Amino acid sequence: MDIGKILMGVVYIMAGLMHFVKPKLYMKIMPPYLPLHRILVYLSGLFEALFGALLLIPSTQNIGAWGLIATLLAVFPANLYMLTSYKGKKSWYKVALWLRLPLQFVLIYWAWLYT
Repeated sequence: MDIGKILMGVVYIMAGLMHFVKPKLYMKIMPPYLPLHRILVYLSGLFEALFGALLLIPSTQNIGAWGLIATLLAVFPANLYMLTSYKGKKSWYKVALWLRLPLQFVLIYWAWLYT
């Protein structure tokens, strides 16, 4: 039993489902140059949940891991947009946004371990 894989799969399933529960939260971070924000929020949530679930099934683990890598790369512009468009005064939040960028690559590496 690989606890890391189970944790990763469950986290992505839950994160993906949150796109449907709180879509406005995710629509706020959509770069304005992307079209169809609501549809893209739902699609990214669907893919996060789907690939998280596929990661948990041994016969589809590889597909799930590569799908999560692709999803993490696809949402990177939204993370970058969050950082560059933040106008608030909370310095801790700005630091968190900066840290989120390299965290994406840590998450990509973590998913790659299951390919």
